[in-house]
Amino acid sequence: MSAKRDYYEVLGVERNAGEDELKKAYRKLAMQHHPDRNPGDAQAELKFKEAAEAYDVLSDERKRAQYDQYGHQAFAGGGGAQYSNIEDIFQAFGHVFGGDGGIFGSLFGQRRPQSGPRPGRDLKIVLDLTLEEIDAGVDRTVSIKRHESCTTCTGTGLGAGGTKKRCTTCAGRGQVQRNQGFFSVAAPCPTCRGAGETIDKPCGTCRGSGREAREGEVEIQIPAGVEEGMRLRITGQGDVGEPGAPRGDLYVVVREVEHKVFTRSGSDLVTEVPFSFAQLALGDKVEVPTLRGKVEMAIPPGTQSGKVFRLRGQGLPSLDGSGRGSQLVRVFLEVPTKLTDRQRDLLREFNEIEEEKTGSKSFFERIVDYFN
Repeated sequence: MSAKRDYYEVLGVERNAGEDELKKAYRKLAMQHHPDRNPGDAQAELKFKEAAEAYDVLSDERKRAQYDQYGHQAFAGGGGAQYSNIEDIFQAFGHVFGGDGGIFGSLFGQRRPQSGPRPGRDLKIVLDLTLEEIDAGVDRTVSIKRHESCTTCTGTGLGAGGTKKRCTTCAGRGQVQRNQGFFSVAAPCPTCRGAGETIDKPCGTCRGSGREAREGEVEIQIPAGVEEGMRLRITGQGDVGEPGAPRGDLYVVVREVEHKVFTRSGSDLVTEVPFSFAQLALGDKVEVPTLRGKVEMAIPPGTQSGKVFRLRGQGLPSLDGSGRGSQLVRVFLEVPTKLTDRQRDLLREFNEIEEEKTGSKSFFERIVDYFN
């Protein structure tokens, strides 16, 4: 068995760390190695337990004083962290996460109880939305494949003449205990798969599970102003649970469709609009596109290419209801690729006038002289 690591090293704090620093360090490690975030990862589970053990000692003034004086030997005969399983850790330190001690609040959702009927599995879909839909909010009907109650056995899992009996492996608890070093970890019973009961004659349609996969439609209301990667929770629209247990939830992940005209920056929209040299030099009033139609924008004389104008209230709505963002319009000079003879003559004349104003040297020659 490998030697225990120093508790301060485990949490990554100095030996004079205060209560808030300890709590912050433990919270970070617990979230990183949480079993729900690392399903089936034994190494993450061990680190999760190690962090809990370290925090248990260092957050207690008396235990910490003993540890600082004697190290791990202080608890060689007991008195340190004593948890029979992971659920004990959740109950002991739920307050660290602002919850009621019940499984770290809503950070990872509710874990299923140690025994009894299992709730339905959560599902996830990705929903593509245009900026126009994000701007206004939209209702969508989506088709998903999920587990529903078996139509043959109405969710009981029983075939004709079948009955349920208490599982002899777990004595109806639905779980068996497995010792892993310092901890005793509860795992689903391999015989009844956590149900606590076995069926002598299972349903031929669902093979005793009480569920079957079917296509279903779900109505989703997308609020205006959602952002790329945002996750919306639709309660009770996941897989059906075991009899007496709730359905899972449906999580909708937002994905923005690339727009031909606009790019997004938070609640602001960004677009580029081309202008001629004459428009920028002399000034102009033009109509620019927005998500809700065209609006007039004034270009003052002498505007430089790259100048950004702000159209307030023409961006996307904020989710918190604080109003709309702006539309940022970056102007740029569009150089014509084909000129008429008259245009060439006028440009040459303009260039001659400019040279008379600034001297006979060209702009490039003046730049070279400056650096020389």
